[in-house]
Amino acid sequence: MSTMQQADPVAAVRAFNRFYTNRIGVLGDGLLRTPHSLTEARVLYELSQRDVTEVADLRRELDIDAGFLSRLLARLERSGLVARERSQADARRQRIRLTADGTAAFAELDRRSAAEIGALLDAVGEEDQRRLVAAMDVVRGVLEGVPRSEAFVLRPAHAGDFGWIVHRHGALYAQEYGWDETFEALVARIVADHVEHRDPRLEAAWIAELDGEPVGCVLCVRREDDVAQLRLLLVEPGARGRGIGARLIEECLRFAKRAGYHRITLWTNDVLHEARRLYERAGFELVESAPHHSFGHDLVEQTWARAL
Repeated sequence: MSTMQQADPVAAVRAFNRFYTNRIGVLGDGLLRTPHSLTEARVLYELSQRDVTEVADLRRELDIDAGFLSRLLARLERSGLVARERSQADARRQRIRLTADGTAAFAELDRRSAAEIGALLDAVGEEDQRRLVAAMDVVRGVLEGVPRSEAFVLRPAHAGDFGWIVHRHGALYAQEYGWDETFEALVARIVADHVEHRDPRLEAAWIAELDGEPVGCVLCVRREDDVAQLRLLLVEPGARGRGIGARLIEECLRFAKRAGYHRITLWTNDVLHEARRLYERAGFELVESAPHHSFGHDLVEQTWARAL
């Protein structure tokens, strides 16, 4: 996306509208190589959802001009796709239904639409399909004013999560701090060592999920016989502010205490201001710090610890 589009949300939305309407083929004379316009197809869809529909209800559902809808329904009626009648309860109200030909026309539109979207999705992998659908949910929720879900769940990490932990650490730290790929390599080694050598009585990993998607993680590993170490705390930017980070730390502390550790430590860097505030609120104290050059930057490493 260009700098101008990033600075101008109106231009960005308009550009996306142009891209998507062209991609799904709604700009031609007939939708999906049929004689019907996009609006006609939408009317046929709405009428297919029930046996009979009040015209006034249809207009409210579609939010279109009454005169325009009347002309459109007249065209469909002349084509033999719909039939209009007066309401038995109120002669001033008009009702409309699909004819047999209208039902067949909708069925063909529905079949072609499903095939076209199926082909579009077949061109991308499963992970990208999940990202696409999730992004659509976000767009719909924002435009409909749906409040963001505050409920999240913590669960043990399982197969498939560990690659996500490595990937998101590498991507987020590059984006937020400019760290190079050597940090991702370090995370990969930590995760691989945990998976290969974990003692489930003494070590564990958790994933935080929001709306069914992973948005955070943390590991509790053995440092010494009576000392645990908190590692790889991460919360996705879009999920921050919900208490997920604090809850992950709390779960790690609870597990470490149950496992019999007397002390817990962690290693971090001074630029991670939000994480450091979470550690302080959880009772950790700064034990030592020293300058070092890692991940392409001059940093100050810090060791924090607390009793359990």
